[in-house]
Amino acid sequence: MIPISDENPTTRLVPFITWGLIAACVAAFFWQLTFDEQDSQALIYTFGFVPKSLFYSTAPPVVFGISWGWVTIFTSMFMHGGFLHIGGNMLYLWIFGNNVEDAMGHARYLFFYLICGVAAALCEGIINPESTLPLIGASGAISGVLAAYVLIFPRTRITVIIPLGILLYPTKISAFYVVGFWFLLQVLNAFLTSPGAPGTAWMAHVGGFALGLMLTPALSQFPLFGRYKRGPWG
Repeated sequence: MIPISDENPTTRLVPFITWGLIAACVAAFFWQLTFDEQDSQALIYTFGFVPKSLFYSTAPPVVFGISWGWVTIFTSMFMHGGFLHIGGNMLYLWIFGNNVEDAMGHARYLFFYLICGVAAALCEGIINPESTLPLIGASGAISGVLAAYVLIFPRTRITVIIPLGILLYPTKISAFYVVGFWFLLQVLNAFLTSPGAPGTAWMAHVGGFALGLMLTPALSQFPLFGRYKRGPWG
């Protein structure tokens, strides 16, 4: 199922952090497009997070006293591998990020987003520390946002599109089921995919989501399970 909107307007804040994160990711992606294929690959290896460069490099480059391996954990969150990659990530951030920002406040939300992204990268890296494949994308951080959303707004109705063969069936389902189904897919794929295999970093999604669940109770200024609209499935 593909979420396309929610019935959950913000009540306190203009979500300029969410908008800024989306703008930064889109700007970085279009910057990537200015390079030819070979240079674009080099760019991804430079700014993407390569686990081996953090865990096994004996003389890593240092920027302002910080190992470049640690810096790339943050830069990798703004790099994407194609239009579908960035389009899917930004769609999820657009739908769910504004409400989580509303619930946490700007500063807490930005900290939450970044630290979930760090946890996601480290989770993937610890599983396969010798990997030389670069990890890129905002999905680890967005996984934390999804965890926060489902804790704070579990019964808000989400409009989703369900592919039925060649047909696209729109319906409304509570966030608990939408996010729960999404997370189940991440866990199943994480355990069915060989560590280090190219493709989606499933364990990064699991790690970002897990930290999001743990941090949300401390950072949310809205009560958990307390602000929602009932949907037809809950």
